[in-house]
Amino acid sequence: MDRSDNTPHRIVVVGGGAAGLELATRLGNTHGRAGRASVTLVERARTHLWKPLLHAVAAGSMDRAQHELNYLAQAHWHHFTYRLGEMVGLDRGAREVLLGPMLDDEGREITPASRLGYDTLIISVGSVTNDFGTPGAAAHAIPLETPDQASRFNRRLVNACLRANSQAEPVRPGQLHVAIIGAGATGTELAAELHRTVRAVVSFGLTHIEPEKDIRIVLVEAAPRILPALPERISVATTDLLAKMGVEVRAGTRVAEVRADGIVLADGGFIPAELTVWAAGVKGPDFLHELDGLETNRINQLQVLPTLQTTRDPNVFAMGDCASCPREGSPQPVPPRAQAAHQQASHMLGQIDRILAGKPLEPFIYRDFGSLVSLGKYSTVGSLMGFVVGKSMFIEGLFARLMYRSLYKMHQTALHGSAPTIWRTLAGLVSNRADPGVKLH
Repeated sequence: MDRSDNTPHRIVVVGGGAAGLELATRLGNTHGRAGRASVTLVERARTHLWKPLLHAVAAGSMDRAQHELNYLAQAHWHHFTYRLGEMVGLDRGAREVLLGPMLDDEGREITPASRLGYDTLIISVGSVTNDFGTPGAAAHAIPLETPDQASRFNRRLVNACLRANSQAEPVRPGQLHVAIIGAGATGTELAAELHRTVRAVVSFGLTHIEPEKDIRIVLVEAAPRILPALPERISVATTDLLAKMGVEVRAGTRVAEVRADGIVLADGGFIPAELTVWAAGVKGPDFLHELDGLETNRINQLQVLPTLQTTRDPNVFAMGDCASCPREGSPQPVPPRAQAAHQQASHMLGQIDRILAGKPLEPFIYRDFGSLVSLGKYSTVGSLMGFVVGKSMFIEGLFARLMYRSLYKMHQTALHGSAPTIWRTLAGLVSNRADPGVKLH
């Protein structure tokens, strides 16, 4: 393409999750502010919420409004452009992103279908739930991909409690049972949070419900143990803590069907449940498989080189959960974790610096700083890497909880800076003192 030398380099970031929003913000603060590049973030949502918080929103232990960030305001403050839209295709020859029309709740068009030109494109659209074609899963199980889905689950949970409390007949078996399919970090953390928050809701005057008899949380995992991607010691410690709470864990259990009244197991068993959450697997959004010849793997992730460039186009990059990135010294790709997204956003910022300076790109090297699982106010368990070369340190309790919270603070600092993050944290501590501790509507 012929473009004058003094025209700003066009950088388009598609997807405003942890990695995409951090990158757009930092690019805007540097190259966008200086006029060296025009930075555009394409995102179909209006607000951003850090994805690891979704289980807390679903359980009702967090008010999403206090933690959401408005994309339009963030763009204004940090010198990039926010484009409301959804990527539906790609024209690599013309270097244009194809955007579909955006409609409001009444079906009226907000923005028309359009094309957006780029010189460098970074795709960071995250992942979606993979139900593996399980019958009934799409109709009866709620995924936790977005804040709206998490809020929807919470409303259904509170409504179920209100319904059970107001009915003339006793609470029937399974009426206040929740089945969580998938015991990775999201499912496990949700189980622990729900155990507390459902009881908290009941404590606000729902006298016809007996928590120990009527409420049941069941965590179902196909692998032999929960948290199969994490070290076994973390899995064992978490299983013990869940057992002490009264959460029922069914490891080595496969789901054959999801029904409105519960889940059917592969061995013919049945688990009754008023609510079912599907947290068992992820994949790349389906449209990635049809992006003008870009290479994808079996779960629709874009295949990228160590430089984060897609394998078939050096001007198109991918990062976060939607990308399958080689991991140095391992046959497995970089894992889909928040720390990986944060590291890739930082690396991609350096890649843009090198592109604008005409320098060769460098490979991304993932550094595993450990794994942490939060069980709400009960405990936090995990391991930290790097304290002893080649080994990890198992941690639990208050120190682990502080380390877990620090991950979110790192994300906030990347978006707002250190001082605003400190003030936001202090303001949150004050406002929480007046809250009931659980969302009741």
